[in-house]
Amino acid sequence: MVELNSSRFASFDGANLAVTVVGEGRPLVLVHGLFSSAEMNWIKFGHTAKLVEAGFQVIMPDLRAHGASTKSHHAGDYPVGVLTKDLAALVEHFDLSDYDLGGFSLGARTSAKGVIDGLTPRRLALCGMGLQGLSGWKNRSSFFIDAIDRFDEIKRGDRAFMAKSFMKTMGIDREAARLLLRAVDDVANADLAKITMPTALICGNKDQDNGSAKDLAMALPDGRYREIPGTHMSSVADGVFGNALVEFFAD
Repeated sequence: MVELNSSRFASFDGANLAVTVVGEGRPLVLVHGLFSSAEMNWIKFGHTAKLVEAGFQVIMPDLRAHGASTKSHHAGDYPVGVLTKDLAALVEHFDLSDYDLGGFSLGARTSAKGVIDGLTPRRLALCGMGLQGLSGWKNRSSFFIDAIDRFDEIKRGDRAFMAKSFMKTMGIDREAARLLLRAVDDVANADLAKITMPTALICGNKDQDNGSAKDLAMALPDGRYREIPGTHMSSVADGVFGNALVEFFAD
């Protein structure tokens, strides 16, 4: 059992964000996916424990509008690029200079954009992410906004049923989540050249939710594709995912 240290910090605009820190050693920032939390993505299925055992201090924020972080219903609290600004504020808050960075799905997109905007981790892991998930985010965003808008009418068999079920399980504040989705911008393919550090593309063999992870690996200066079992939802719950993170970051 790892000891969890939960706290809060003020982001660039004063927003109150939650962060969980576990372990001692080399700092590793992990950013969870849409409608999830640090607990669900990283802690629940044992990934954090494996990383702590491998010698890392794991720093896991709850994204704005998620988990224990603030869930404002004011549009002004969600400027374009807000998540990458929050990530930069987290790095500054912990005074990180030599660290690693990883994210799953929306967290991977946030991490990639954070590096493009100036963050300099030693190593980067973009998990559950493909090329189209970065450059074509508006299509993904539209899908989830539609799921929010049709939440009460979505039935089993609807392509948005899984998204609805996960939002319900996680107790998502749908109004806050809708505002946040509007604030996430696309990543230009030309900017991928700025991601120069070793970058792992860890993705389920049945996961095409964000496009091709193989294509993204090929588009990056030092992209390294690592296939694990599962779909977008099941791969992150598999112990193999945690093993892949340890293998990459401990190298």
